[in-house]
Amino acid sequence: MTTVAPSLRTGRTTRTETAAKPRGGGWARRAPLLPALLFTIVVTQIPFVVTVIYSFQSWNLVRPGSAHFVGVQNYIDVFTDTQFRTALINTVVLTVVCVLIALLLGLGLALLLDRKFVGRGFVRTLLITPFLILPAAGALLWKTTMFDPTYGLLNFVFGGDTDWLSEFPLGSVMTQIIWQWTPFMMLLLLAGLQSQPKDVLEAASVDGAGRWRTFASITLPHLSRYIQLSVLLGAIYIVNSFDAIFLMTQGGPGTASTNLPYYIYQRAFQGFDVGQSSAMGVVVVIMTLIVATFALRLMFRTFDVSRGVK
Repeated sequence: MTTVAPSLRTGRTTRTETAAKPRGGGWARRAPLLPALLFTIVVTQIPFVVTVIYSFQSWNLVRPGSAHFVGVQNYIDVFTDTQFRTALINTVVLTVVCVLIALLLGLGLALLLDRKFVGRGFVRTLLITPFLILPAAGALLWKTTMFDPTYGLLNFVFGGDTDWLSEFPLGSVMTQIIWQWTPFMMLLLLAGLQSQPKDVLEAASVDGAGRWRTFASITLPHLSRYIQLSVLLGAIYIVNSFDAIFLMTQGGPGTASTNLPYYIYQRAFQGFDVGQSSAMGVVVVIMTLIVATFALRLMFRTFDVSRGVK
């Protein structure tokens, strides 16, 4: 590569040779990641393509040889299925309520743990513990220990013989999911609180700002990025909740606590309807991608990622 530069003695422009940047350097850095990329494509994208192919077929496993092409009929059946709409509404309600309540509880716990007190490390470890428990174990724990109508702790504390899983199925599932994911929100928000510049807080205190004024004007704007990240990650995980519903209510009574992942499981592994369950899976993936795209764009604007991209 040649560049034109003025000569210091004569004032004339002379051509100076500069070392050309070696080509292929980017590929040399990316080469170690290729096996992981290929593995991800094989594990995720190929099954999704097969699912899309199955979604255009009518195929029930209890009738061997019944597979045949039906076009978009499976998608029409999905959008006219009242149970699918019920599962969709339950999924939206479960995700929104669990994310918001877990976020508020996590923010409150993070504010408490951001203060210095005796035993803070021990308390922090105890609060993180629910997130470290396997979802299936947590669901069984709440089903047998908390919600059991005979031996459950809730009836022991409040009295009565309420069958929580039958009378409040969706609320019971949401309670367990909130308990499971509140520590996750707390960890992210606590990291944001501890990244605050202390000199700004001290300056606000010197200027006479109270705790609420400092929180509303300084802490909350600083936490906006962490709150958005918590909402996005929490929604991605909670919308795919399956363990709690399968082990606690099995979608019942009726379809009162059925969400989309569990309803797809019912159609695929209990109804053996491969074609329609595949169409449901494709619809859910497309809806999730649309929501995630808007959420990621909002996050990128917040983190100013696009400012340096041209």
